[in-house]
Amino acid sequence: MTETMAEKLENNAAETEEIKAAAEKPEAGKKKRKGRKRKIIKRLIWTLVILLVVGVAVWSIYSKLRSEYKITYDPYTATTGSISNSLSFTGSMQLIDSATYTAPSESKVKEVYVAVGDKVKEGDKLMRLTGGDTIEAEFDGTVSSIDVEKGDDVKAEDSLITVADFDHMTVSVRVGESNISQVSVGQSCRVTVSSANASFDSVIDKIDYASYTGNNVAYYTAKVNVDTSTAENVWPGMQATVTITLEEAKDVTVLKMDALSTARDNTAYVYKENEKGEMEEVTVTVGVSNGNYVEIKDGVTSGETVYKVAEKVEEETGLAALFSGLFTNRQVNRPSRNGSGGSGGMPDFSNMDMSNMPSGGFPGGGSGGFPGGGSGGSRGN
Repeated sequence: MTETMAEKLENNAAETEEIKAAAEKPEAGKKKRKGRKRKIIKRLIWTLVILLVVGVAVWSIYSKLRSEYKITYDPYTATTGSISNSLSFTGSMQLIDSATYTAPSESKVKEVYVAVGDKVKEGDKLMRLTGGDTIEAEFDGTVSSIDVEKGDDVKAEDSLITVADFDHMTVSVRVGESNISQVSVGQSCRVTVSSANASFDSVIDKIDYASYTGNNVAYYTAKVNVDTSTAENVWPGMQATVTITLEEAKDVTVLKMDALSTARDNTAYVYKENEKGEMEEVTVTVGVSNGNYVEIKDGVTSGETVYKVAEKVEEETGLAALFSGLFTNRQVNRPSRNGSGGSGGMPDFSNMDMSNMPSGGFPGGGSGGFPGGGSGGSRGN
């Protein structure tokens, strides 16, 4: 059938549309590809921003953890010396024997046989009065005062002469309830009168258990009699210190108590630096302690330097504790060349008598050992 003019025109229009559509297709593809490229670039930019923020946060946490666990160690050097654990109490020197003699009746002083400061024995004549009355010493002592002269008239009960025994005196001290169980009659002690630069060995003569309470604490009175004949210038009223030695160790390894750390089982340990420069915990067995220094029976030798944690910049937090093993900084304060142990060292007192150092020990240490440990023990028992 012959194609009509109308049909030809319609077919030409359709072909034209197809050609136009085919020409527009590449343009649409180009637009899609450009849009996809922009999205990829945006994602890359955001990814880089996020990684940068996360990196800054991680570095901040890392730095924080490092600062929280920057540990400083102080050194302490052990030495050889003598150490004692003692109790000390204070009181004042008092006379045991003192007597003032008076006139038995109205009379006159006929003779004075002694002078102030003279030493007299029991039974020595001191003074004679009219009527045959003679005043004699009732004990050994020293004439401390004479109140009359030869030829004076005296009345009954007038004071004539005083004799005191300055060679045998006593000191009374108050012992608190927490220490009274460690004090007993006959126990050895040392009495020191600092103002006279004098010391005397003695024993506890008597304990009065009739308690005196002050500030909710019970006190008991212990009396010590002292032979002061070997010293001069020790007089009644002078302050005296009574020291009772409980334990004593001579020529032993001694370490400052600040050098010790306490384990969870209440035993003692120190840090030692190994060949790799790392700090290792080493158990020590302790003995006599005086509150400042302690005897080391095992774990440290004389002349050896040990360490203790001196400072952590900040407290542990949950996250810091979790990563403490990874982010710990360590700083060691080395001992000085003279062996004094830097800021935590100990002077050499190998020839020093430490019996007069402050008494005490680790809290609850009884005889001066580590907490609850008596004479100490190994860590982890």
